[in-house]
Amino acid sequence: MNKKVTTSWIASSLVLAMSGYTGAAGAAGFALIEQSGSGTGNAFAGGAASAEDASTIFFNPAGLTRLPGRQVVLGIHAVKPSAEFSNGGSVAAVGKPLGTDGGDAGQWGVVPNLYLSWAATDRLSLGLGVNAPFGLKTAYDSNWIGRYQALDSEVKTVNINPAIAYKINDVVSIGAGLNYQTIDATLTRAVNFGPGGEGSAKVSGDASAWGWNLGALFNLGTDMRVGVAYRSQLKYHIEGDVTFNRPPGVPAVAAPDGGIFTDITVPENASVSVFQTFNEKWDFMGDITWTRWSRLENLNIYRTGGGTLQLTPENWDDTWRFSLGVSYHVNEQWKLRGGVAFDQTPVPDQFRTARIPDQDRTWLSIGAQWKLTPALAIDVGYAHLFVKDATISDNQIAQGNGLLQGTYSNSVDIFSLQMAYAF
Repeated sequence: MNKKVTTSWIASSLVLAMSGYTGAAGAAGFALIEQSGSGTGNAFAGGAASAEDASTIFFNPAGLTRLPGRQVVLGIHAVKPSAEFSNGGSVAAVGKPLGTDGGDAGQWGVVPNLYLSWAATDRLSLGLGVNAPFGLKTAYDSNWIGRYQALDSEVKTVNINPAIAYKINDVVSIGAGLNYQTIDATLTRAVNFGPGGEGSAKVSGDASAWGWNLGALFNLGTDMRVGVAYRSQLKYHIEGDVTFNRPPGVPAVAAPDGGIFTDITVPENASVSVFQTFNEKWDFMGDITWTRWSRLENLNIYRTGGGTLQLTPENWDDTWRFSLGVSYHVNEQWKLRGGVAFDQTPVPDQFRTARIPDQDRTWLSIGAQWKLTPALAIDVGYAHLFVKDATISDNQIAQGNGLLQGTYSNSVDIFSLQMAYAF
């Protein structure tokens, strides 16, 4: 690639990455771990220690010191979740028919990411990442059993992450980054107006927040390295509007439109990773990641002028993710990857909602890298997530919305493509 083509490609990639994310989360809760096409094939094992390319900005910025020259990385991840509800004793809303099982609530989504790295000196490296660390989308049929609990749920984020890394000596490197993140959320549900009929409500809002990430990388000999990394929490004050679709004859005063706000904190996480070169053919890697999902206690939405629109207890738990991966170097051009992982859900059974019917998930991943030239590498990856059946019992009989009770059958498929170019 000449300089003009490279600049054009970077600009186009930046626009794509800034478009954010629409789809359902591949990791537990509504987090998105799909931040590296090269990492997908290894189930993101060793993320804080691998430092194969500029996507290390997200997983551990200290890994930038392993990258010579300049590099641009563009990744695209297609995520297809499946979430199918089976009724198990639901009760209809007052005066309304029960409804259907809702179809498959999972929706195709795309997660883009872009990374740029630059070795400014033999010790100092700079980088920039644009990605989407959180997101989800679920969508049900309009006449389903749980329509008064949830219809459509969509969360999009865009994260801009400049980073810096410094090689202290041949053993230790450190790195840090600043994160500016935006969030855009839309939630809809049906509204029971009693004898007046059935309508719907739409809540939408957006916000921005600042956070940070840091890490260290330790070279324990020529064949082994250990990485530790931390990403901070981000506190959002989301402001927006609620709008109602009211049946004919229902006055606006019964459900007035207006401004709303809510406060939500997306959690911090910490990782410890190991990367071990066994011989010229085999690499092994592992990772343990802790996420403080217990920060999500409630999703309470208030009216700007005073009053409460919705109170939803969440009471999420902290989680652990464990992963192991292996890579096999076929020759100088080809590398094959594999990985497994176990990802805990933060959602307690008694507080599960139709918006995020999450459960524990087990990953099986495969992937491959093809180096077309010493400067250009293409990675492909595929992961299937086996998700434990999720029970739900959301009792809103007192509010006139009935009881949503049954079981979700869930799974996720992830397809990743990444291009890394050194220039």
